[in-house]
Amino acid sequence: MLIEFAIIEKARSGDDQAFNQVVQAYRKRILGTIARLIGKPEDVEDVGQEVFLRLYFSLEQLRAPEVFEPWLYRLTVNAAYDFLRRQKRRPESRMSDLSEQQVMLADASAGGKLRSEEVRRTQLREMVQSLLEEVSEEDRILLLMKEVEGLSLKELERVYKVSENVLKVRLFRARQRVLKAFASRQELESPQGV
Repeated sequence: MLIEFAIIEKARSGDDQAFNQVVQAYRKRILGTIARLIGKPEDVEDVGQEVFLRLYFSLEQLRAPEVFEPWLYRLTVNAAYDFLRRQKRRPESRMSDLSEQQVMLADASAGGKLRSEEVRRTQLREMVQSLLEEVSEEDRILLLMKEVEGLSLKELERVYKVSENVLKVRLFRARQRVLKAFASRQELESPQGV
């Protein structure tokens, strides 16, 4: 826990100062999670604002402070899902859809400023991101929460409200789908008839 249970209890009872302490304690973690889930840096703050609004208006529904973190992660994942669904309904092509890393890579490559190791790491990050985009949102979010955020199976169990065994199966299948997407990409990129 990043914050004491007593502060969460005060926020639940309507103490605005305590709520601000909760926001300050979790802001960075929530925004980081959102950034990894939606992949659009320019929209992270908006989705984060939505998470904290939902938190403010539903905090009294929290059963016990002990389940606060999984509950907050669930709010965060739901807000990210909602954002992604809204984006699918109105697809846009904007220059700002390029990630900051892609723009920096293009600029730096043109100027010859990036060293080969930085290029390799950026390409690897982009390849992982594009592989994750080839699997379902559910798979991507589950993998990001487990592998990037570092949530334990017990924490994921509280977020998803399913048994640990079900989560293990979901994680295994999600990883298999990413590996299958990687294998398909490798087949497409390898020279034919070699």
